Amino acid sequence: MTITPAVEIAATGETVSGRSLWQDAWIRLRRNKAAVTSMIVLGFMALIAIFGPMLWPHPYDRIYPQYVRMPASIEAYPKADDIQPAFASALDRVRGLEVGEIEVGSSSISAPISSADEIDPRITRYLERSDLFTNARIEDLTADGRTGTIAADVNRVRFIFGTDANGRDLAARIMVGIRISMAIGLLASVMSLLLGVTYGAASGYIGGKVDDVMMRVVDVLYSLPFIFFVILLVVFFGRSFILIFIAIGATEWLDMARIVRGQTLTIKRQEYVQAAQALGVSSSGILRRHVIPNTLGPVVVFSTLLIPKAILLESLLSFLGLGVQEPLTSLGLLISEGAANMRGATWLLVYPALTLTAILFALNFLGDGLRDALDPKDR
Repeated sequence: MTITPAVEIAATGETVSGRSLWQDAWIRLRRNKAAVTSMIVLGFMALIAIFGPMLWPHPYDRIYPQYVRMPASIEAYPKADDIQPAFASALDRVRGLEVGEIEVGSSSISAPISSADEIDPRITRYLERSDLFTNARIEDLTADGRTGTIAADVNRVRFIFGTDANGRDLAARIMVGIRISMAIGLLASVMSLLLGVTYGAASGYIGGKVDDVMMRVVDVLYSLPFIFFVILLVVFFGRSFILIFIAIGATEWLDMARIVRGQTLTIKRQEYVQAAQALGVSSSGILRRHVIPNTLGPVVVFSTLLIPKAILLESLLSFLGLGVQEPLTSLGLLISEGAANMRGATWLLVYPALTLTAILFALNFLGDGLRDALDPKDR
């Protein structure tokens, strides 16, 4: 007689450990290539947002007057053809100074100079005022101080995404924009999560007239236009980073409350909830231990879809001029500035738009993957 695998396990005394819903969901989520790729993309974006501005050579608020609306380029600025004219133009401002043939090296530039009077060493300031040159100096000065060589180091910088209309590095501003947009999306989602889950679970579990009143409050808040609500907040409190995520979170929790209420109405009729009630567990204890934990599946999925919605709302507010203020920036504000300069500087629109698109696609794919992984019908 053949012994079945179950009997063999029982005979050997081995214990079989089962998998929880979350463990099973994590295993299925890892099999979803789109969701895993999205997590990698979001993790990479988060690292850029946190550490990028600290490690990047250009501060996000520094202005380079010599490099206004420069196109994206891997080659360092200034270009070889621009160094000599800029050097000669700076020295042309010095009265009575004759400049000889200019020699351009790999990282420096020099030219012989002469004057009828003694050369003033302060003429190096004309070069130092430019973003192109650093460490300007006078070398080989003769005893009478009328002949010598003026030299300077060429300050080569790279703008891989170009510069904006004020001469600021676009790559550095995109990094800060990712930080602001993702922070607002996360904070607004957490705020709506706390409000929506608490309000919806309480409304669905209590039921009756209390549920009717609480849902009518939600319906009234639904009728308030979002933009009108934000404008009122801006008028009374002014524009600020905190105000944006409060405004978004205070309006987006309504959908979360409806979802949690619907789940709660189903869960409170389950046998384990009725058993807890029969054992004398308080209503708050049932909500904490049984109702809210069993609503987390749909809540987690909705949260991943709420973050891109919050980012889009923040982008809309920044596009309309109600978002963050300069010198801070967000992806929505960068897109707004890029749209205004689209004809002459397309890179100002393309790179922020591609960055925002990548974040939104990753969040949506991750949300779809979580929805499939947490669906009990697919187990």
